Amino acid sequence: MRLRTSLTFTAAALCLAVGNAFAATPSAPAGFGPLPPQNPATAADGTATMHGDSASSDTTPYPGPGTGPISWSRTALASACPTVVIGSDRMPVALCTTIFGRTPTVHLLDPSTGADLASLALPKGSLFGGVYAYLDNTDALVVVDGDDNLLRIGHHRSAGGGWTLAVDQSTSLAGAIPSGDNIVGLSAGWDGRIWFATAGGVIGTADTRTGVVRTISTGEGVENSISTVPGHTAVATDHALYLLGEAPDGTPQIQWRAPYDRGPGRKPGQLSWGTGATPSFFGPGDGTGYVTITDNAAPHENLLVWKVSSGPTPVCSTPVLTQSPESGTEDAVIASGHSVFVTDTYGYPYPALPSGAPASVPSSASFDGGLSRVDLDADGNGCHLAWNSDVRSAALPRLSLADGRIYTLSVSGPTGLVGSDTFASYSYAVLDPATGAELSSTPIGLGLLYNPLQMTGTTAPDGTLYQGTETGVLRITRG
Repeated sequence: MRLRTSLTFTAAALCLAVGNAFAATPSAPAGFGPLPPQNPATAADGTATMHGDSASSDTTPYPGPGTGPISWSRTALASACPTVVIGSDRMPVALCTTIFGRTPTVHLLDPSTGADLASLALPKGSLFGGVYAYLDNTDALVVVDGDDNLLRIGHHRSAGGGWTLAVDQSTSLAGAIPSGDNIVGLSAGWDGRIWFATAGGVIGTADTRTGVVRTISTGEGVENSISTVPGHTAVATDHALYLLGEAPDGTPQIQWRAPYDRGPGRKPGQLSWGTGATPSFFGPGDGTGYVTITDNAAPHENLLVWKVSSGPTPVCSTPVLTQSPESGTEDAVIASGHSVFVTDTYGYPYPALPSGAPASVPSSASFDGGLSRVDLDADGNGCHLAWNSDVRSAALPRLSLADGRIYTLSVSGPTGLVGSDTFASYSYAVLDPATGAELSSTPIGLGLLYNPLQMTGTTAPDGTLYQGTETGVLRITRG
């Protein structure tokens, strides 16, 4: 994830949830937080990126719909929507991939109803070029199209009083991208430049004011997004985690490289061979002292945690999701304060895989699901498993620092390739981060209309939760 989100033709969506009474950022419940520092180039933390913020913490400063009665509706878009972001005007913007044609398409949604107000199709490129995007500090969506143009897409009132989406700025990156390569990860730097990474392992920065692009090459594949905090950018390749800074002219500079156990092959329930996680910065203090990913070790993967200031030796490597015989994840983690939460996607049935994905090892597996929480030791130089949970999360969960709950969609019933589209049942679920227990569960629906495909959700300041599914976006509010 990371959530890195999923698949070849569908791509995950977002959620949003909150209460109108919370205009200011609430304080975090004991044991979690703080939020990462606010990136000056993005919309507000919690609603700026697929993973909430440029640090990819997968936390939100807003309370979710809670454990009481809920109301929900579905916006049918014939697309999977991996990214839903919300700016200062409270307008949800979704980046989706159409089921037929696999075309990345931007949608502007009505915050009152979830209705589709305007859409803009983009040139088609790689799957993950149509997945990762962020909302900048002017409420414009920053995304790369299939022609390697770095775009800022704004939403504007039309002459007739409706809405329109338009490309407000375009910066070509084509000259910096090798032929046949494509941009995967995208994140806002703290100095106005934009960081990107390609599937072929090129890492670069782009200055959209001057058009200057600077790159280096790792020679290793990248299949997830990237994360930024002041002074540091984290990129996970299929072999190692890289921590980078930049020279005065913007050229990326490797601060350290940490290899990890990539395992014997791509696991069932994953989209590529290697980590399934976008790197996440977290920690007590200012929320940037540590960085974490999962590896791909067998039979159980490990959570790896490094001190940003003293990598590349990890402070801990802890087996997770050990309640099942085997484990793996295609999701980013939730990382906040002293705690990291990992979701098991081992065996999760995706309708399709990215082009060139190797055969899985083993060739198939059932989906058991589950979550683990790992805590840093008191001295900050190690970590330990706090709990395992059997909740079968079908989405990448999100932790609310306002109400101290984890929000997700869970799945019950058959989840084979046929079952995922017909008989599996999906529910809105609220978990206790202290124990992993399910606090409440509300049935939503059956089959592909409601399958969230391990996509994440975002919590908006108006109390609404937007969750992407295989075919559209769910809008969940307090009942």
